[in-house]
Amino acid sequence: MTSTYTYRREVLEQLWRHGLNPLSTTAPRVLRDAINDLYRYEIRRLRDELLANRIEKRDYAGRVIELRKRYLLLSVPIALWLEPGSGEDKTAGEEQ
Repeated sequence: MTSTYTYRREVLEQLWRHGLNPLSTTAPRVLRDAINDLYRYEIRRLRDELLANRIEKRDYAGRVIELRKRYLLLSVPIALWLEPGSGEDKTAGEEQ
């Protein structure tokens, strides 16, 4: 049983910005996990920059906000990443 997914155009554009180009069989959860991993890496790197005094403390909050804006897709429920009716099992109803 294989599900296919049709991603909304806006979601695909955000995924592409992060270097992700999903297939129609790529589950949204896999993509969300990948984006979350990227975000966590970048937020930790930013924190390390602060701790190493390579960025000013007063600039840190603004940089965190900018980073969050680049990862807004994480705040969108996965169900809204897909076109309506997408993600259904392709074999559903074939055995009748």
